[in-house]
Amino acid sequence: MSASATGIQRENEKPVSPKPTLRVLLVEDDPADRELILRELAKGEFEISSAVAQTPEEFRQRIKSQVPDLVLADYNLGTWRGTDALEILRAENLDVPLILVSGTVGDMIAVECIKQGVTDYVLKDSLARLPAAMRGALHDKGMREQRKQTLEALDRKVEELARSNRDLEQFAYVASHDLQEPLRMVAAYTQLLGERYRGKLDEQADKYINYAVDGAQRMQSLIHDLLAFSRVGRMETELKNVNCHDLVGQAMKDLQAAITESGAVVNRETLPSLKANGSQLKQVFQNLIGNAIKFHGSEPPVITISARRHEADWLFSVADNGIGIPPEHAESVFTIFNRLHTRVEYPGNGIGLAICKRIIERHGGYIEVVPREGSGTIFKFTLPATVPCEVQECV
Repeated sequence: MSASATGIQRENEKPVSPKPTLRVLLVEDDPADRELILRELAKGEFEISSAVAQTPEEFRQRIKSQVPDLVLADYNLGTWRGTDALEILRAENLDVPLILVSGTVGDMIAVECIKQGVTDYVLKDSLARLPAAMRGALHDKGMREQRKQTLEALDRKVEELARSNRDLEQFAYVASHDLQEPLRMVAAYTQLLGERYRGKLDEQADKYINYAVDGAQRMQSLIHDLLAFSRVGRMETELKNVNCHDLVGQAMKDLQAAITESGAVVNRETLPSLKANGSQLKQVFQNLIGNAIKFHGSEPPVITISARRHEADWLFSVADNGIGIPPEHAESVFTIFNRLHTRVEYPGNGIGLAICKRIIERHGGYIEVVPREGSGTIFKFTLPATVPCEVQECV
């Protein structure tokens, strides 16, 4: 053979990759069956590193000294069964696939073993199926580990987000609280300046003073609303049984002046009692009723408040005949400081609906706005009929 032919032959020869090692723990009391199983495993794609356990004590000792990748266990082991190894694995908090390798396992027993947590079963007269069963078991374990890692990463992200939200709430509270005093001084002195020198300077100076006074007052209003919004997130509240019919009545008393001035009619249907923070839920009703009065059309406001049971929740509805909200703004209206109209048209800072959304979500519900046919708006929100423990702790 020529040197060139030898070179071509060497180029065509591919290096054989070593087989990955697989640690297998055999729970088998028959030496002949162990030999047959190991012989079959040697034909597969793994380099097998095996150990043997014949008693529960020996099995427990083996998994403590070195955790196997896979357990192959006979069903009937005399004084114990292969499925007993599952309980030992669970007690040690180990996720190790277990495949039953047995001579006689009926269908009913096999199904019961699968229900208990056995990954698969292979009959001893069909050991050729064992490599495929092992691949399936290892694949399932890999998927479980990947899912566990994904959930752990998600939990970390949720905790980071919660911590970030807490930090932002703390910052908003401190900033808005600490800004109030210096801003109060600015507002007071600009008002004093306007009262003392209005008309004594030129017209342009009066205009500048008015701008300063108006800006300071608006800033005071914004900070006051920001403080109210941040307080909703900071409050540790206790949920109690509250009557929603009474809460609406209290909200109407607080809005009596606006109701009288606008000629508004507020209709209350039968409303339920449930577990909630009464003062916060009253604020939701007050904000929604107040908005319906503020944004009314040419006709006097007509507001209808109702509730009906929907699965595990109470679904509340606050409907009005006002100017309505365009569908494209159905989500943005709940954004803090978002306004659809100028302050000249309608006063306010765009905080009321953001507070409603935060209160409802902290109670375990959701809120949405639905455009009403013809004119007006329907605000719908849910509250749990039975409040879960985790919601009670976080509200």
